[in-house]
Amino acid sequence: MSKHIANLIEQGEHQQLDFKHSISDSKKIARSLAAFANTDGGTLLIGVKDNGNVSGVNSDEEHYMLEGAAQIYCKPEVKFEITRWEINGKVVLEVYVKPNKKHLYKAPDKNGKWKAFFRVHDENMVAWPLQVKIWKAIRFRKAIVLSLTEQDQALIEFIKNNKEVTVDECSRAAFLPHRETEKRLINLTVLGVINYSATPKGEYFYIEE
Repeated sequence: MSKHIANLIEQGEHQQLDFKHSISDSKKIARSLAAFANTDGGTLLIGVKDNGNVSGVNSDEEHYMLEGAAQIYCKPEVKFEITRWEINGKVVLEVYVKPNKKHLYKAPDKNGKWKAFFRVHDENMVAWPLQVKIWKAIRFRKAIVLSLTEQDQALIEFIKNNKEVTVDECSRAAFLPHRETEKRLINLTVLGVINYSATPKGEYFYIEE
């Protein structure tokens, strides 16, 4: 077996690596492509089972399905690089997707609705609405003139003391309307004063110590 592929398989699936036995649904693969492009980039190994065993694929058919996923079921189209490996007579495709911070990539969810996807650990996750707002604020931001008010300071202090907090919790702590709290938290995140984290179960703000 190629040392390179063996090293990848040994890592197991994580935020920048996903194993696929085969491609039976271009829409599903499109979610992986979009998630990698929206997050930190990553590699798909096609022809490798979840347990790391090499099953092999039909390279021409899988390549066709990948192109369909990237061109038809990703908006905008996700670019990828593909390398064909032959391992003990079986074909494995290594598909690399670069992160792209210029676009927010979307793919159809299970109900056929176009959604932005992100990669969290070894899962592809539909973006939370607040996550999309922060993504746009960071990438298309204009100069922010922010004079920290007592309410901002209260928010920062509350987050610092409680480590992981939601918008609702911040809203109650600072006695601010939800929308106003969200706006302030987005600005503080863009400025790097606080941090935002999204998980499949929820989203929260924190301050690194």
